[in-house]
Amino acid sequence: TKKPILLYGMGDGAEKILTELDKREIPVQGVFASPGFVRGQRFAGCEVTDYRTARERYGEMVVLLCFGTHRREVMAQIAALAAEQELYAPDVPVAGERLFTAEYAARHRKELEQVYGMLADEQSRRVLRQVVEYKLTGQIAPLLDCQTEPEEAWRNILRLTGEERYLDLGAYTGDTIAEFIGQVGTWRSITALEPDPASFVRLEQNTAGLHDCVLYRLGAYSRYARLPLAGAAGRGSRLAPQGTLAEWDSVDNILCGQPVSYVKIDVEGQESAALAGMQKTLRRCRPKLLVSAYHRAEDLFRLPLQVMALCPNYRVYLRHYPCLPAWDVNYYFV
Repeated sequence: TKKPILLYGMGDGAEKILTELDKREIPVQGVFASPGFVRGQRFAGCEVTDYRTARERYGEMVVLLCFGTHRREVMAQIAALAAEQELYAPDVPVAGERLFTAEYAARHRKELEQVYGMLADEQSRRVLRQVVEYKLTGQIAPLLDCQTEPEEAWRNILRLTGEERYLDLGAYTGDTIAEFIGQVGTWRSITALEPDPASFVRLEQNTAGLHDCVLYRLGAYSRYARLPLAGAAGRGSRLAPQGTLAEWDSVDNILCGQPVSYVKIDVEGQESAALAGMQKTLRRCRPKLLVSAYHRAEDLFRLPLQVMALCPNYRVYLRHYPCLPAWDVNYYFV
């Protein structure tokens, strides 16, 4: 393209996108951010401006969206910007190094087709098609076109009761426990894992007084281990080469045969390892599962194939909640 390329946003996503641009020797002409984030700073060697200033300076441009958001007003602003400028939201993984390129999709076409054939309804198949289209093109329209509200999945797919034994892997500060309680009202038991120390303190505070609620300051993994945790004090806390040592363990070790009826797995790229550590639990209890599938390039096909190899009689659904880029893409197994 002859248009100048500008980054919209800063931070970890922008750093990853810059790395890929550098590999391809594609230069960036500027950086802009939402007004509240413009403080006269520089990023990637460029002065950070707001969009109005960038438009006055460059006119037509290629905009690369470098951050994620669930906020509806911000998503609406991004959609309006996409109608005005050539905008892409490059798909860079939250965890791992692999990119979901056309070559990668072709290499894993068989697995993707296998998963497509497993899906239990047309909305699930639509989400898989649209998410793959987004990953290959960077266009946000396919994502906006296939999103549904979490309430639809609670009501139509999970259909939980007041008798659930809930296991929350990646409980953060307790927001997903609160969401669960809002849906069921009452429960038999809640067991929650969160490895980050600061998040765990808030988790304890936010769940104080709940009956039959047990918390573990652990990360979910395939086995017991002491491994480094990076991205401390945030939802993005994850296993990484550098970081503070934290404890990790398998669900099978933690539960020791205790029953569970519903499991949420959102563990920042360690979903496959968490599933590997709960094989006995899955086979014994066959709990309903919500599994995040957006941290690694391979999650879209690897995770459902892994679950179905253990318990082939699940019904499999796929949903994308309102979010840009393709975060909050979740598999449900019921």
